[in-house]
Amino acid sequence: MRAQNSDRPIVIGVAGGTGSGKTTVSHQILERVGHKHIAYLAHDSYYKDLSTLSAEDRARINYDHPDSLDTPLLIEHIKRLIDHQPVDVPIYDFTCDCRREETLRVEPHPIILVEGILIFSERALRDLLDIKIFVDTDADIRFIRRLKRDIEERGRTADSVIEQYLMTVRPMHLKFVEPSKRYADVIVPEGGYNWVAIDMIADRIRSMLAKSD
Repeated sequence: MRAQNSDRPIVIGVAGGTGSGKTTVSHQILERVGHKHIAYLAHDSYYKDLSTLSAEDRARINYDHPDSLDTPLLIEHIKRLIDHQPVDVPIYDFTCDCRREETLRVEPHPIILVEGILIFSERALRDLLDIKIFVDTDADIRFIRRLKRDIEERGRTADSVIEQYLMTVRPMHLKFVEPSKRYADVIVPEGGYNWVAIDMIADRIRSMLAKSD
């Protein structure tokens, strides 16, 4: 956790395995601290556009490897927000594995909240984060949540979700996500339902905001 320049936004990273509850934690921070104070960036928005590939080729992509994400663009956007400039974030459509034509304008705010599975695994991105939070949840709970989400929200079949989990999700978690936990300043057990931890994190952020003001 680095010392803060009062004029520099506070950059907070929330990482954790698929289905760990990191999005829930991020949204709870947004609710408790206030959307008007936070520029929110999800690493999932920065998946590379695969619209030029066939369905068969897209199915062979390892979406849980860092190379599947346009992390340099995310880094560029964080730096621009730190410099108090707005950014246009891609909108990714998981039903076709492609980016939509429209983008989402994100304005600069005193806090930049970055959320994603792999945000601690790349040093250039990790070094931009002032506070690193890792959401830690048992593997069976994470799998059940992913299975439910991918079927309900992304139009996947149960068999395809299970195959992807065994082929790429679990191996990449063990290779990239779990080892990145050592970089965390705070580890939140029990996923997004640890209200005590979330309240403490939100209180800390509000205190940092008050000091910067």
